[in-house]
Amino acid sequence: MKTQAGSSAVMDAVKIPTTMRAAVYHAVNEVRVETVPVPEIGQGEVLVRIHTCGICGTDLKKIHTGSHSAPRIFGHEMAGTIVAVGEAVQGFAVGDRVMAFHHIPCGKCYYCRKKTFAQCEIYKKVGCTAGYEPAGGGFAEYIRVMDWIVRGGLVKIPDGVPLEQASFIEPVNTCLKGIQLLGLQPDETVLVIGQGPIGILLAALAKKAGAKVLTSDFYAERHHVAAKFGLEHPIDAAREDVVAAARAASEGRGADAVILAVGVDALIRTAMEAARPGGRVMLFAQTQRGEASIDPAAVCMDEKTLLGSYSASVEMQGEGAALVLEGHRNGFDLTQLISHRFTLEQAVEAIELASHPKADSMKIVIQP
Repeated sequence: MKTQAGSSAVMDAVKIPTTMRAAVYHAVNEVRVETVPVPEIGQGEVLVRIHTCGICGTDLKKIHTGSHSAPRIFGHEMAGTIVAVGEAVQGFAVGDRVMAFHHIPCGKCYYCRKKTFAQCEIYKKVGCTAGYEPAGGGFAEYIRVMDWIVRGGLVKIPDGVPLEQASFIEPVNTCLKGIQLLGLQPDETVLVIGQGPIGILLAALAKKAGAKVLTSDFYAERHHVAAKFGLEHPIDAAREDVVAAARAASEGRGADAVILAVGVDALIRTAMEAARPGGRVMLFAQTQRGEASIDPAAVCMDEKTLLGSYSASVEMQGEGAALVLEGHRNGFDLTQLISHRFTLEQAVEAIELASHPKADSMKIVIQP
């Protein structure tokens, strides 16, 4: 049985309103800030007051393509404070600062046994909602975190770690999964095409793995941000030949690994050309289905590997969270990626800017 979040059946102590503000998706390119009910929670669930929620490219894809039914409340790069806990919740209490993964796999199915967690049917089921069909819910004041997420996907945030920093735990996990899949070696050269927030995270993690990292982008402003993370080999894609630059930096071979961190399918061929014979090319931002042209001989005769990485890995949950939670004090301050902070009432403006990024726009967050 579910209970209203302010009722006596829910453990204690914070006064919770019955309604809240939320950015509600209604149709393609139509999001409105509205008053909606605060979600009810049930046994094993918690209610979280959102402090920060980043806007992710997958949120934007859903808004602009109509891939999901309406109404929905999106947003999943989120951190906040527990304000109510349901019966039988263990290990969490009102007042705990947390982030919530919105997907957690079953751990038992064929795909989980093969460690392809993002293909698990339970993983595809969203476990956080601000109302309507579950869709994350971080673009709202409160979210309901369902029981299997509380058990396996709710992470406590230590005192002293900003909630803004903690909101990067989920995207860092997705990037760490891709980097580990590439199996980078210390003597390798990596090219990351695109230096938005995700591209910088990928490049910074590749550098932590010991590789020499080249970063490519059209905007000098983004290279300036990347430099704060120790990324010292920028390629100005507006003026330089990216493929030639990658070869020049690797004794003429080409990069050992190329990561495509922008969703421009035409750049797949560039990425393939920039990789050395026997190298790897990872598609990280190609989340919309379609067709792209590649040279099949580059895969066959040149023995280049084309692979993809999508979403988070439960196996890396602890490692990724530790990188973020310890990073604020040891040089991995991810709040440096935040360029714009918007209130919830400004959510439509925030989504518009994220959809049409400028040279100086990086991670854009909503803070209810």
